[in-house]
Amino acid sequence: MALTTELYPTEISSGSWDTGHIQGIAVDEKNGYVYSSFTRMLVKTDFHGNVLGTVEGFTGHLGDVDFNEMDGRVYGSLEYKADEAFYVAIFDVDNLVRIGMDAETSGVVTAVHLREVVADYTADMDSDGIFDGDTADTADHRYGCSGIDGISFGPEFGNAEGPQQLMVAYGIYENNNRDDNNYQVILQYDVSRWGEYERALTQVNPHRSGPEDVDGKYFVRTGNTRYGVQNLSYDRSSRLWFLGVYRGSKPGYPNHNLYIVDGTAQPEVELLEGQPREEKGLVLPLLQEGILSEDTGIYGWEFKADVGFEPLANGYFYVARNFYDYSSGRRQESARLELYRWHGVPPMGFARVSD
Repeated sequence: MALTTELYPTEISSGSWDTGHIQGIAVDEKNGYVYSSFTRMLVKTDFHGNVLGTVEGFTGHLGDVDFNEMDGRVYGSLEYKADEAFYVAIFDVDNLVRIGMDAETSGVVTAVHLREVVADYTADMDSDGIFDGDTADTADHRYGCSGIDGISFGPEFGNAEGPQQLMVAYGIYENNNRDDNNYQVILQYDVSRWGEYERALTQVNPHRSGPEDVDGKYFVRTGNTRYGVQNLSYDRSSRLWFLGVYRGSKPGYPNHNLYIVDGTAQPEVELLEGQPREEKGLVLPLLQEGILSEDTGIYGWEFKADVGFEPLANGYFYVARNFYDYSSGRRQESARLELYRWHGVPPMGFARVSD
């Protein structure tokens, strides 16, 4: 039986771990499981915060995650920048049954490689014949692409009644000295065809099995942010896409920490501003609500949604709040999932749900 809003705990612990901070959360409402990405591990808990299993041993960066109701698996963004390899990691969470399962040898994790991300990440934008690598202080990286992070299932933009797609958002380097990095970039994939691409994760020699092309590529003008969309989420109740970001610092832009796209609005082909060569792309309109920057026309919100943000039913959300836990005698990364309700009133748009 699906959980009702009356059964959502107002707080859930994600545990404390010797790893990087929490990156994203996914919820299986039907079975009552929560999945938390902690940079180099995935943690499975129940709605009471009891730890049921972990997948560990990632040498890359495990980012945002989402639960696929169609196949019962968890999908997450996974980066290996030194190897110029970017993946969607797919977790067979039915078999995630104990603490300490290995990312490569347990059989729980497969991965699909994303060639489009590699092409933009490694783009030699200044045409000097040298790719400058993992740095923001360069003209390289098309659109400022630093890899991927935010990930979510939802319908194609502008077609809220359409079939489910996987959306993967770029990381974007923070660089205030270039003008071609003021868009968030989102790729669309139909994962129903991905069975032929899935391979076991191999981290020493990363595989390159994945689709040749994307099923869609979209741009959202927000101004430059610090590492792009950290958490991407689609809320079926409101038909809105939520883009949680680390606040940017570029002068002349509002630099909010949350942006919202209207999932019912049609993307429009527009000339992309600031690109070194004339280029057109499918641009998604921001929801015309929230806090308006008169100078830029950009709408945004003031709400922390960058380390874990998951829509539930009927306008409820779990939002991760990260902190350090010293109870073991050493510093560990921890998080608390708090229950919020969307009401749409600026500047936050959310209210905390209490007991």
